[in-house]
Amino acid sequence: MIDLDLIGRKCGPIPFEYTWKDVVVYALGIGAQTNELPFIYENAEGGLKVFPSFATVMGTAVFFELFKDVKVDLSKFIHGEEAVRLHRPIPPGGKALVEGEVTNIYDKVKGALIIWRLQIKTVTGELLAEAEHGVFYVGAGGFGGDPGPRAEGLEIPEGTRPDFAASYYIPENQAALYRLNGDLNPLHLDPNFAVMAGFSRPILHGLCTYGYAARAIVLNACDGDAARFKEFKSRFSGVVYPGDTLVTEGWKDKGGRYLIRSRSGRGVVLSHAYACVD
Repeated sequence: MIDLDLIGRKCGPIPFEYTWKDVVVYALGIGAQTNELPFIYENAEGGLKVFPSFATVMGTAVFFELFKDVKVDLSKFIHGEEAVRLHRPIPPGGKALVEGEVTNIYDKVKGALIIWRLQIKTVTGELLAEAEHGVFYVGAGGFGGDPGPRAEGLEIPEGTRPDFAASYYIPENQAALYRLNGDLNPLHLDPNFAVMAGFSRPILHGLCTYGYAARAIVLNACDGDAARFKEFKSRFSGVVYPGDTLVTEGWKDKGGRYLIRSRSGRGVVLSHAYACVD
């Protein structure tokens, strides 16, 4: 069982220093191709651009600090939901300060959903981005706790063509590449560990799937302009395996919001999702 005293634990600010190479490794980790030169070339005309979902990897050290004395079985740790909100474009290198807080632990019966939030600021104190992570810890539920709020409906308009659709093949080595961003959970690389966790083989990182979807939003709903991306929230509804094809679709909703859905050949993998763009 997860210790409920974790709720309210804070840490930071913790420095996050990075260079253009980290930005490019992240872009390649979420599938960026050579025709997306502004995101993978340090000397691109107009300067290197950063996919907004890079914010999800800026708090890795915060995660380890928040949970440094918590013994967990990584084979039971599955990403449950994710949200990122941008306040200004992420610079292509430099230093940021990251603060974290465990805000809730919900009882989902089959597991515990652990929620923690990040604030990412510039060294001068301006808010750069916020992120909310939700990780499902299988087997830690059933303790009689708060089940958490119901997710917003966000019904996809079935029978209506999406305003954009992006289809990306996930190469067999994609998880091996993505883990260079700091998520070294062997669930995504070691076949024996994956079987122990109940999967037939290693699965793609949930945040890699999220990054693929965010990339689709930037390239389509934002016409490649990362500065127009403001928010993306999603629930993880299924796993993605390297070798799958991931299709992300968006339907215009209202006020610059898109309803988002990502699916593989086995079904929906990102649901209850929306993105806000300028």
